[in-house]
Amino acid sequence: MKGEKLEVVRGSGNVFHDLGHENADAQQFKAILAAEIIKALDRDGLSVRGAHRLTGIAAADFSRIRNANLGRFSIDRLISIINRLGSRVEVKVRVRRAETLPHEATA
Repeated sequence: MKGEKLEVVRGSGNVFHDLGHENADAQQFKAILAAEIIKALDRDGLSVRGAHRLTGIAAADFSRIRNANLGRFSIDRLISIINRLGSRVEVKVRVRRAETLPHEATA
């Protein structure tokens, strides 16, 4: 690779979109919510077991969130967990036109 030039591509701001995942916006939102849960646990010095005692939510769920294993969680569930940790979620929605791919001409 010595002397090879690498092309730098600017990301969209959503890694899930950049990697071609379905439901990229929802996955990004879930990741943001999970990060806020982790911040709350760290801020309050809570282990997964301590978080379980405080909220009644399974310690295994907090462990999954810490490990970014979010497949089992809906957005509603993550918001509920944040609420039980004593915080509230404020959502601001901005809708913008999706980037369109150039269409191939067909004969």
